[in-house]
Amino acid sequence: MSGAALALLHHALAQVALPQALLRARLALTAAEACVAFSGRPERVPDLRDALALLRPGDQPGPAGAVYRQWWTAVSRPISVPALKRAVSDGLETHVPVWQAAVQGGPVQRAAAVLEAVLTDHPADEASALILADAALARSVGWSHLMPLLAGGLKRRELRLTGADLITACHSAVIRSSTDALGIAADLTRRAAYLRTVTPKLRAKWAGAAVEMFLTQDALAPAALTSLTSDRAARRLCDRLVDLGAVRELTGRDTFRLYGV
Repeated sequence: MSGAALALLHHALAQVALPQALLRARLALTAAEACVAFSGRPERVPDLRDALALLRPGDQPGPAGAVYRQWWTAVSRPISVPALKRAVSDGLETHVPVWQAAVQGGPVQRAAAVLEAVLTDHPADEASALILADAALARSVGWSHLMPLLAGGLKRRELRLTGADLITACHSAVIRSSTDALGIAADLTRRAAYLRTVTPKLRAKWAGAAVEMFLTQDALAPAALTSLTSDRAARRLCDRLVDLGAVRELTGRDTFRLYGV
């Protein structure tokens, strides 16, 4: 069943209309929320979005935001040893080759082996262990980028399992998370298609570049668009896209607003 789920997801990822970077970003947010919950912290999706989208240059996010940044770093570049070393916690860089070492068994079995190996040495760093396990899974399937699947499908107690029990738990997690990812992919494909259809209605010359940013990131503050235009013009564009139904305001606030597809 997990193989069938991965096959369906693999087929979905091959569709040109799917904004893959946005899907990875959305799944990274889900994975970060799960890892923050594993650690016993109260932050959830709205808090994690704020932690990165409203982060000022030179500032550091809090502990929960740091976990989200790990996942964002992991999904934003093709899988490689240097990219994974940037994503894992300090002190785990030497464990990065572990994701390449698991060569026996299918994709899920390899991922479980990596997860168990890293958690044995670093039992409190679930995020780094799950990032490396998802990297092993993605590479085994043939994906160029990490696709966060395990964190959102595993329960906290299952992270302490070993051997065949952990493998079984990972198979179940892949089934659940792949099913969820397929639903998200279908939704994002529709939303992205509509956003592209309304782009010609936007008069600003830089609007196309702004739309591409929306198609790669889960949430944007208008300030993120100021590299393209003024802060006031960026806010007008975001409000215009909301009026057109092409993006959503994600916070419900009157200030420090965030927008996403």
